[in-house]
Amino acid sequence: MGYTETLAEVADPIWDAIETHPMVTGLGDGTLDVEPFRYWVRQDYVYLVEYCRVFAYGAARAPDLATLRRFAELLHETAETEMALHREYAAEFGIDAAELEATTASPTTRAYADFLVRTAATGTFGDLVAALLPCMWGFNETGKRLEADGLPDDERYAEWIRTYAGDDFTELTAWCKDLMDDVAARSNDPERERYREVFETSARYEYRFWDAAWREEGWEA
Repeated sequence: MGYTETLAEVADPIWDAIETHPMVTGLGDGTLDVEPFRYWVRQDYVYLVEYCRVFAYGAARAPDLATLRRFAELLHETAETEMALHREYAAEFGIDAAELEATTASPTTRAYADFLVRTAATGTFGDLVAALLPCMWGFNETGKRLEADGLPDDERYAEWIRTYAGDDFTELTAWCKDLMDDVAARSNDPERERYREVFETSARYEYRFWDAAWREEGWEA
């Protein structure tokens, strides 16, 4: 059994909770009110900026040239292509680039992003991969499950599902899973246990990111 197969024991209950969250069920059947999703789009843009920093650390800490190149490619693709596409997608919800740039990170976004960057900066390369994996795996799993139930009539929501259930994102998720398996195979038992703990924390933040959007979480003081 590969290491990521053992992580599924941690991940599957969290993916189930995400799938049944009203934010996600509404996205899947097209009944989701636009305001929580507009909130999600803005917060995801803030998150992507910090995600780029983690890719930069990944390149710096990579154990070989091929992995360094892959992280460097991901950094460039995310900072240039994906964030440009995100701005275009946001425009479909009436959110312009200036509004995206002015978004203040919510408490959950800030906590999640800080956890990722701190792990990347102070942990091992294995810790970094374990922290990254839930974002890719969780979105891919959610997209696939929603797609299997049929796409909603709202094309904006259908586009989100197709993106994260699609071949490109599925291949990216598989790459990150394989990388996690490779790192774990070269690690000892205490290190693998720590990866599991890091992975679980990030996966829990994935759930809370959806929930924060549903509640349109803000800073009360």
